[in-house]
Amino acid sequence: MKVAVLSGKGGTGKTLVAVNLAAAAFDAVYVDCDVEEPNGHLFFKPQELSEEKVSVKIPYVLSNLCDGSRHCVEFCRFHALAYVNNKLMVFEDICHSCGGCSLVCPNHAIKEKYKVIGRIVEGRFENVEVLSGFLNPGEVSGMPIIKGLLQATKQIDKTIIIDCPPGSACPVMESIRDADYCLLVAEPTIFGTHNLGMVHELVTVFNKPFAVILNKCGDGENPAKTYCLEHNIAIIAEIPYDQQIADISSNGYILVRENSKYQKLFSDLLSNVQARLKP
Repeated sequence: MKVAVLSGKGGTGKTLVAVNLAAAAFDAVYVDCDVEEPNGHLFFKPQELSEEKVSVKIPYVLSNLCDGSRHCVEFCRFHALAYVNNKLMVFEDICHSCGGCSLVCPNHAIKEKYKVIGRIVEGRFENVEVLSGFLNPGEVSGMPIIKGLLQATKQIDKTIIIDCPPGSACPVMESIRDADYCLLVAEPTIFGTHNLGMVHELVTVFNKPFAVILNKCGDGENPAKTYCLEHNIAIIAEIPYDQQIADISSNGYILVRENSKYQKLFSDLLSNVQARLKP
């Protein structure tokens, strides 16, 4: 079972939910696809770490062979190449590593080199195998790292909890592609409700079964809950605005390990998802 936990914006409690769902499972894999700012490992503190570098292919030019044909420039849809002052320039930051420029060059003046953009770190904490992706500072896209993380789970027959990047852009789409179920975490604000609408649209387009978790719930108005009721969306859990949660989490501890009430909440939540997936 692969469960993707996502939210339309940062700060809603997405990682809180993902970490505690994995910790509440009997035997689980936690996959941190928020590669620009991964922090699940700060809670799990995994041991026996192994690390794998993630690289992409970047073109470089053999100037003595380039005759200025511009076939490569015309081919590149991302404008990662330009021919200026009789010189071919490569803009690595917007290259998508497709390799097409080297294929269309009639003089074989474009070759490729490997560039390390980040790493995947694997470790274990009690009943949870922890996979975290780290994008190097300054790199533009973490998609190859996310693909590497998810590829590593292909043959694993366990409960897999995917901590998606915030938002609804391409990295999130990649993170939920093979998920069996999606949990949308929302906060009770107008901004949070707007972004809940974005991820609601996304999982609908991907035809994924889903439900919503409302976090930071209090006694006041909750526009996210109103949105769910208006759109007939199942609310699978409501997590209260609780100082205990803030205290435990801010100290780097896992809620279900420290508080029996929340251990039951997340265990019940996991059972609920499993029941929804049964035919």
